[in-house]
This record gives sequence, structure tokens and C-alpha cells, in this order.
Amino acid sequence: MAITFVDGRTSPLADVSGEVPAGAVVGLVGDERCGAEALLELAEAQGKASGPAPGENIVLNQPFALDDGVAREKGIAELNRARRRGAAILLFSHDLSLIERLCDEVWWLDGGRLVHRGAPGETLERYRHHVASRLRAEQGEQELAPSFRRGDGRAELVSLQTFSAGDQPSSVWASGEPAGVRVRVRFHAAVDDPVVGMLIRTRVGLDVFGTNTQLEAVKLGPVAAGAEKEVLFRFNCALCPQEYTITAASHDPDGVWHDWMEDAIAVTVTDTRYTAGVANLRAAVEVR
Repeated sequence: MAITFVDGRTSPLADVSGEVPAGAVVGLVGDERCGAEALLELAEAQGKASGPAPGENIVLNQPFALDDGVAREKGIAELNRARRRGAAILLFSHDLSLIERLCDEVWWLDGGRLVHRGAPGETLERYRHHVASRLRAEQGEQELAPSFRRGDGRAELVSLQTFSAGDQPSSVWASGEPAGVRVRVRFHAAVDDPVVGMLIRTRVGLDVFGTNTQLEAVKLGPVAAGAEKEVLFRFNCALCPQEYTITAASHDPDGVWHDWMEDAIAVTVTDTRYTAGVANLRAAVEVR
């Protein structure tokens, strides 16, 4: 199956050309309105015009998206059988793990243009980096929405914010890059020795990392009523891609809370590759 199109004036596609050879699966990835669906329609129309034998060309848009596990695996097995029979298969999916599993080559489309084509691992790494960059650019300060809140009111957490490299407010962290949490506290009463802390949890409630100014040997007090303090916790994001929540608190050294906000905001960690677990240890591998 050959696909050739160069005419941005009459179609959502522009300067997209390529070939899906017999016995191969080419995957399409891209954002909304990337042009993949128009390319699928073009491929299907060209296949009908050339009058191929049944099963010679297969065009798929978001396959297996609504299937259960059994139906999905049966569908994948059938697709592999069609490939072995010599079918040329063009497949568009937002399921990047499926694309990586099935495809011999991946095309990344953006705005109707072919941004990159190559081996699945290479193209998907570039696309994931693009997705992470867009998310970081579009996500800023979040509204505080704790699952519960408690304290004696001597201090109030007025702002809780996550930031990425360059101290840019962002609710998206890139694994392996600088990140941090900014906590702003307003004191309604004098406090001799306040402690401000933060805690990162997984979405199922597993404590991942927590620290506070006392543990880090940073003294904040004494603090007068009406004063505000902003505390920045900086670290490299050594986390695997998934969603996390941030809990923050102001309290006395003996643990009496001024203000405690449980799971107050959320943060998403992204990466250019899949990594299992919670801690991204950036392992080095040697073969001897």
C-alpha cells in the first residue's frame, strides 16, 4: 500500500508522503487534529480505488480502545496473522504501549505535517518529550482542594505550588529534572519555632517522600503574628511517570498542627520512556 499526498490547500494534510509495505504495520501518533484521521481516510480511499484483494490493506482508527482484555488479545492475534499473510496495516492510536508493541514503524503527525518517522522507540521518545513539554507549558498554579484540613489556626497555608526547572509553576514534572514544592504560610499568632513540611504520595496513598524544615535544619522562628513565610523545597524528580498528590503542613516541633492540608494539590510526572514502579533510579546496565 503506497500513500502519497502533497497538497495542503485542499486537505488537512500537507507534505505527508510515505509507504506502508506488505507485511508491515505503520503506527500513527499525534495530538488532536494532527491529521491522522485524514490520512487514514486517504489510505482507505486509495486502497478502494486500486481495487486490492480482500485483506490486502487494513486501516484502523483507535483499535481495541473499548475491548476487554480477552477481546483485545484476540484482536491483536488476528492482526498479527493478517500481517503474516502480507497485509499492509496503517494504525492510529493514542495507546502508545499498543503502538510500541505492534508497529514496525511509527509516524508522528502534527497539524497535518509529518514531524518524524522511524523505529517505534525513537519516534515515541520524541513524541513523549513533546507531550511533556506541552503539559509543562500549559499547567500552572492549582486551586487548593485538600481531602481534609485540620489545625489550631495559629498559621494558615495560603498557597501551595509545584514548580519545574527554572522555578516555573507547573503541575507536571519531568522525571530526572529539577522540581520542587513552594509553600506559603501566613501566621495569625506569634509562633516561637514553626516547622513547615511537605509530603508526596501516590494516588493510592503510598508515602513516597516527605521532609520539613526541622529535618533539613532550617530554622524559621520566632515568627510574629501577621508575618508570612515562603518555603521552597527543591529536589531532582526521581519518580516514575504517574500521578501524585502533595500534602503540606505548618506545625510546632512537637507535632501540634497549625494547619495541615491532606492531598491538597496533584502533580503528574512524565518521562520519555515507560518505567515501572515509583522510584526512578536511572539504572546503568552492564553486560559482561
